[in-house]
This record gives sequence, structure tokens and C-alpha cells, in this order.
Amino acid sequence: MGDRLTGKVCVITGAAGGIGGESAQLFADEGATVVGVDLAEGAPGELSLQADVTDEDAVIEMYRRTREAFGRIDVLFNNAGISPPDDVSVLDTTVEAWQRVQDVNLRSVFLCCKHGIPHLLDGGGGSVINTASFVAVMGAATSQISYTASKGGVLALSRELGVEFGRRGVRVNALCPGPVDTPLLQKLYASDPEQALRRTVHLPMGRFAHAREIASGALFLASDESSYVTACTFLVDGGLSGAYVTPQ
Repeated sequence: MGDRLTGKVCVITGAAGGIGGESAQLFADEGATVVGVDLAEGAPGELSLQADVTDEDAVIEMYRRTREAFGRIDVLFNNAGISPPDDVSVLDTTVEAWQRVQDVNLRSVFLCCKHGIPHLLDGGGGSVINTASFVAVMGAATSQISYTASKGGVLALSRELGVEFGRRGVRVNALCPGPVDTPLLQKLYASDPEQALRRTVHLPMGRFAHAREIASGALFLASDESSYVTACTFLVDGGLSGAYVTPQ
């Protein structure tokens, strides 16, 4: 148990599992009051809200309920996102698949910032963490074209907001994880070792990240330890974006 977030009310979207779930637990361990938001029921947090963050009215309501319950909001961790199997090469991805990913990955971040930042301003400032990705700064031949474009949008949006609100006490940063070891990836690579090797060979550390490692990056950005960090591309990617060749 720590106290790096003591007294802070933190709203985490996509909190039912993965990076969001690990972050909810870690933030709570560090003293935060966590509001867990997810499309699924049962997101961890002192207040658990089921909401579709692509819906503007739902986003407005989740912040209203948070303020009603706790009186303030200090941290927005806009983490909800999808990476569906029908998002592939630009030659094969349908318009419908493209738009679905854009709505969840980019529109939701826009809405959460649009309606969440005013609550931070009411409290004198705070931290916004938007989950982008290492693919926002790199290209890949194994394309997920809408995912990549959406995360590039999150990165640019975060940079712009960090500059706009820097003198008003609100810091905005883009958290850019590298590939994360999840049950979905484990299943894929157990059935296709060639695909696993094709990706891990580029990682200087030789492995995917653990969700807890990404959550620790989010914790830093949420805490006052990052008080002079804003408009930042915060890469937690095991050195992937800095690598040309990797150790044998």
C-alpha cells in the first residue's frame, strides 16, 4: 500500500480487465478513489459504472454520477479501446469495421476529454491520461489500419490538449504501451508460433509487457510525481520504438 494518489478521484474507462483492471487495482492500492467504467458489468472501483463511452450522453452521465458521489474528479484515465480481428490491411478492412474502431478508440477519448476536463478545471487542475499505442509512432506490415490511425489520433489529440491546458493546471499525456501479454495474445501465439516470433524478435527485452507494467506508467502520470510532464508521448514499450536490430 502506498499514498501516491491519496485524496484523488480517478475515473478509469475500459476498467473491467487488462491494463484498465490492473490500473484500477494499483490506483486503489496507492490511495485513490477509483471509479471503474466499462461496457461490461462489474468494473473494479469504489464506484462501478456500466457505460458506452462512445455515447455522449453516457459520458456526461458517468461524470455527473462521479461528482455526485465524491464531489470532485482529479484524474481521467481514458483507456477504453478495441482491436478486432476484422481490422486488417487497408485493402481488406470494411468501412463499417473502420468506423467501429474509430468510435471506440478515438471518439470516446474526445468525448471523455470534452466532458471530463471541465470537472478537472472546477477542482483547480488534474491529470488526463489517454491510452494511445506504440503503433502511433511506428508502422507495421502486419496492419490493423483503423487501430493504428485511431491511436495516432489519440496521440495528436493528447499533445494538443496538453499544450492548450498547460497553464490552467490540467496535464494531458498519451500513454503508449508496447505489445502486452494478454490471454488473447497467448492463445494466438500458442496456435501460431511463427507469428509470435515475428513480433518478439523486434523487442529488445525479448518479451511482451505485463499489464501491471503499463499500469505503473499510468500511475506515474496520474500522480504528482509527473507534475512537469504534459503533452508527452509516454512510451512504455520495452525499447521497441528505439530498436533497429535487437540482441541475439
